[in-house]
Amino acid sequence: MPDTASAPVLLGDQPGSFPHGVLAERHPAIIRRVREAFPYEPRQHRALDELLANCTEGEIEPLPADAHDRELWQTWGMREYTGRSWFEVPWLWSESWFYRRLLQAVGYFGPGPWQGIDPFRPFKLAELDSSETDEELAALDGLADRPADEQDRALLHGSLWGNRADLGFRLSAEGARDADAAPGLVADDSDRLWAMLGADETGEGTLCLVADNAGRELVPDLLLIAHLLAGGRVGRAVLHVKPYPYYVSDATTADVVDALRRLTGARGAAAAHGRYLWSALADGRLVLRAHPFSSAPLPYEEMPADLCAEFASATLTIVKGDLNYRRLVGDRLWPPTTPFTDVTAYFPGPVAALRTLKSDVITGLDSRMETELVAAEDQRWRTSGTHALIQVRSAG
Repeated sequence: MPDTASAPVLLGDQPGSFPHGVLAERHPAIIRRVREAFPYEPRQHRALDELLANCTEGEIEPLPADAHDRELWQTWGMREYTGRSWFEVPWLWSESWFYRRLLQAVGYFGPGPWQGIDPFRPFKLAELDSSETDEELAALDGLADRPADEQDRALLHGSLWGNRADLGFRLSAEGARDADAAPGLVADDSDRLWAMLGADETGEGTLCLVADNAGRELVPDLLLIAHLLAGGRVGRAVLHVKPYPYYVSDATTADVVDALRRLTGARGAAAAHGRYLWSALADGRLVLRAHPFSSAPLPYEEMPADLCAEFASATLTIVKGDLNYRRLVGDRLWPPTTPFTDVTAYFPGPVAALRTLKSDVITGLDSRMETELVAAEDQRWRTSGTHALIQVRSAG
């Protein structure tokens, strides 16, 4: 890793900063939306009220003694941060802690009748069932007749830009503002990505894809996986999802099932892709993983040995989305020209990042690109969701 002295860890303690806005404004808005989405009982309403007060004005409190994951969170920083303001600990940690406490407030971890009920499910299903999803699926019908390189590009970019459907982002004012602004890639290593996936002529390689959001982002992720499997680019795909609902729209196993049902229930090419993926899950060509570390408040540099070994054995690991990018490179205010290959040097195998920009973290830009972006948009380009990147680091 490069010298981190000049790249401070992002905190939420500066009013007017993007992290402060998430903690002070977005999280309360999410609590209100969750409260309205379900006919929760009085005890859950009281718990949500307590969370709202605690996350905006209080201090971090430890998990209950009987919490199933208390020991895990102790190793993830709870012991160190208890008693401190949510705004004064690493922003990545505060955000993750918020979602863990939100699930506790609504009874997700049980025991009780609300155990296992995803508080974000209504938002996910509304997006998945939208007319926009119908239009995107219908567009697949004409893709099979296009040249192979056009199919590659269309499906890769579909997976990349699908990230703009991030529900957590859209619940806030930032996501609604300038939604139709012209997008643009600030870094594009897609040629290197395709070269790496085409290197194993046996078609026996393994792709790991670390998913980000459910709904209209997960569908194109699944379509990209189907394309790579059917074309013999890889022989096996491992899709990493979250073990429980997280960051409003992050994908879980249930969300994968919902997306596959949406595909198989569609018409034309979409249905065929859905049936193919359904079969791939049944015969082991597509495998789901929900590792506990997928919801950890820590960068991937601190991943456990078993997860490290899995990524090391992959032909390529594709890391999707803004949150996973922050975890991949470290949630720091890096100088934008810091080489992506340097900050990911620890990663045990070849890795690619597909991400739309919705937070301050960025690496791997050339100086000219940075100058042009700042001149045109000041620092808004970092968080507007109208720019994206495809970055690749090969092993060794």
